[in-house]
Amino acid sequence: MSAEGHFLLAGVALLLAVVLPTLLRRVAVSPALVLLLVGVVVGLTPLGEGLVVDVAREQDRALVEHVTELTVIVALMGVGLAIDRPLDLLRPSTWRSWSPTWRLLLVAMPVSIGLVALLGWAALGLAPASALLLGAVLSPTDPVLASDVRVGGPGSSIADDAPDEVPYARDATVSTDSDEVRFALTTEAGLNDGLAFPFVHLSLIVLAGGSFVSGAVEFVGLYLVVEIVVGVLVGVVVGRGLGALMFRARAESLRFAEQGEPLVALAALLTAYGAAELAHGFGFLAVFACGMAVRAAEHRHDYHRDMHDVVQRLERLLTLVVLLLLGVSLSSGLLAALDVRGVAVALALVVVVRPLAGWVALAVRPRRAPEPGGLDARGRLATAFFGVRGVGSLYYLAWATGETDVPDAAWLWSTVGFTIALSVVVHGIASTPVMARLRSEPRRETAPA
Repeated sequence: MSAEGHFLLAGVALLLAVVLPTLLRRVAVSPALVLLLVGVVVGLTPLGEGLVVDVAREQDRALVEHVTELTVIVALMGVGLAIDRPLDLLRPSTWRSWSPTWRLLLVAMPVSIGLVALLGWAALGLAPASALLLGAVLSPTDPVLASDVRVGGPGSSIADDAPDEVPYARDATVSTDSDEVRFALTTEAGLNDGLAFPFVHLSLIVLAGGSFVSGAVEFVGLYLVVEIVVGVLVGVVVGRGLGALMFRARAESLRFAEQGEPLVALAALLTAYGAAELAHGFGFLAVFACGMAVRAAEHRHDYHRDMHDVVQRLERLLTLVVLLLLGVSLSSGLLAALDVRGVAVALALVVVVRPLAGWVALAVRPRRAPEPGGLDARGRLATAFFGVRGVGSLYYLAWATGETDVPDAAWLWSTVGFTIALSVVVHGIASTPVMARLRSEPRRETAPA
């Protein structure tokens, strides 16, 4: 394919990325699904020449790792800026309104990892380390492809007539069942990327010849505690520092909120991620925490919408690239190693494992509506079902296979690719009617936490 053809394809694809969200707003098809299908079709034509990514090649695998890494951290910054409900680590009263989030992270995600790993090891004959890696890679709800079930932009769940002087720690949001589902899935996606990484590390420790017991000690002591804490602290420090600079700097030239310069959001996400990784913390958690800390600096300021818009546009562009390349690869060899076992894993995860684990996590002594974080039975079922698999899974697998030789790597890539495609199809078709049904309930003001 000529360079001119690539330019034409890029232009058409970018145009689709711009117009699809509006065109498909009321149709039971997500933009992600259309873009993925476009990529599949392109891969079947001469237009796909030169666009095929072969993950067996080191340079292509590194490309996947870096592109997906950037896509995830951009999405996480947007998520952090978009969340209206407060979370103050020094005010335990704010933690209760995040009850669905903690349940999904501390119960649903480990259970999903365990069930997928058990399925891979006991039923499909994978090596224990490979089975654990498969479970860890496929466990997180994706902050990128879950855009159809994410919260809106900053201020979207705060009433227009709400007073501006309400303290950050007081929950001033109003919501429908749809909003509560979106909040739970958004916050889960914002935090679980960082929390899934320790399980990926554990699988590599076992793969390198370490015992599961000694690996578990390192897993808990270093990855599950130290790196999580460091990541969150770095994100909060960077976010608060930049927040103070943006809104309250003595020098007028440094008060970026008054200048309306939204590109500071990109500087913030890159700074938080880089600082956390250098400090041996989880960068994904740092970016999400940074976004929330910046938002907390001036909770109701319009500048957050400007920053969110810039981040969202960059996220949309990066998502376009990832989906097109994934679609091309799906029809050009990525699924070559897919077998009945891989199809079984994908179906089990999307249809059984995630919905079951999510339902159990949310159904035991749940918070009731209209309490903040309260979900009725329909809301719990929808939240459990919409565990979208996506770009984060590609990043984890690219990182892990780049760190060491992983047995069954080709099969893992085929299975993960098929699982993501299945999730995009199933969740992409279901999201519009399900969320519309939940949204039809009357809006309710959130009760005090």
